[in-house]
Amino acid sequence: MIFTVAIVGRPNVGKSTLFNRLVGRRLALVDDTPGVTRDRREAVAHLGELAFRVIDTAGFEDAAPETLPGRMRAQTQAALADADFVLFVVDARAGLLPDDRVFADLVRKAGKPALLIANKSEGRAGEAGAYEAYGLGLGEPLPISAEHNEGMIDVYAAIRAAMPAPGTPSAEDVPQAARPIRVAVVGRPNVGKSTLINRLLGEERLLTGPEAGITRDAIAVDLIWQGRPFQVYDTAGMRRRARIEDKLEKLSVGDALEAIRFAEVVVLLMDAQAAFEEQDLRLADLVEREGRALVLGFNKWDLKDDPAGLRRLRDEADHWLPQVKGVPVVALSGRTGQGVDRLMQAVIDIHAVWNRRVPTNPLNRWLNHMLEAHPPPAVSGRRLKLNYITQPKARPPSFIIFCTRADAVPDAYQRYLVNGLRDEFNLPGTPIRLTLREKANPYAGRK
Repeated sequence: MIFTVAIVGRPNVGKSTLFNRLVGRRLALVDDTPGVTRDRREAVAHLGELAFRVIDTAGFEDAAPETLPGRMRAQTQAALADADFVLFVVDARAGLLPDDRVFADLVRKAGKPALLIANKSEGRAGEAGAYEAYGLGLGEPLPISAEHNEGMIDVYAAIRAAMPAPGTPSAEDVPQAARPIRVAVVGRPNVGKSTLINRLLGEERLLTGPEAGITRDAIAVDLIWQGRPFQVYDTAGMRRRARIEDKLEKLSVGDALEAIRFAEVVVLLMDAQAAFEEQDLRLADLVEREGRALVLGFNKWDLKDDPAGLRRLRDEADHWLPQVKGVPVVALSGRTGQGVDRLMQAVIDIHAVWNRRVPTNPLNRWLNHMLEAHPPPAVSGRRLKLNYITQPKARPPSFIIFCTRADAVPDAYQRYLVNGLRDEFNLPGTPIRLTLREKANPYAGRK
């Protein structure tokens, strides 16, 4: 039988939008009115060479069996019984409601493998709600925006991991080192992106030339480097929006932005002779905002041998990109192959940093040290109190500090904490997410 995925959750959390996104076309009616979906809607979705059935369900509601909401709930429970894998969806913007907790218990009792999805996680309000979903006890919530296609690659990865493969171990059993690292190579037009990938492949797989803008689509290629698999996306060169007039180029830039969102590590390639131009900095900022690990590659280094120049570029990287302080800097030549091995090793190293988790005890010892060294300032005559820190997720490393008056903690003090996390726990070159929450310590009273 075909592998079956059921999408469940209370009304109006975005289940139908997620369903449409998974099946690749608009089959489910989507509206902001709760209860639009009443029946189970099914379709077959494809993930590479794999196919699976997706069930879109009516919203869970705690209602009597003889009522319409009660019958809708029965249909949803039937879908749960049929499912091999459950996507339990909550609304990160609205936060957790009592119905979320009731039906989280039902999903748990169903005994099926489940992924907790915090939908509508775009923006700061959504980010806070995504962390709140951690309290449902269904594991680490996956923040996504089905409407904006953010986080969907991680949904697909979770489904792939849950699907059985006859005669082979499941993706969950595959060591991290055996899974392909997804890498996007981005940069301004004509900085040598396709030449670099051809060098990695050892063949002229991608069209190259002196003309800017040869690459139109985001091209994905699979390669093995020193026994490690990679999936590398070559992207169209990205220019400032005001300079983009051709419709095809606009579509190409859209593909490149999508490749960044699909990637785990982004290599921002720059011309060594003209680095850190405005568009380079915009691209680096976009990578940071998307939460992806970053490596800076300076191409065409074969034109000169200048160790002092490389040191200068490292200093400039920390100056212009303080939000990813310590970002790996690699000088290379896609034409000759010089430095390409160093680039690939930097990708592996930063991928490990991006996946890093820090145990709770060292985190809280670090926090106490930071508070003793520089106590938080008093605001309106009242001292701010930071109680406890935890790391709910990686990819990128994300931390929550439980405190009083979260909205009053100055930005400068938050930067002090982020820089401290980066230095203490060796997190160079990766975005760090720090959220301040006014909530009681969830581990208070535990031994």
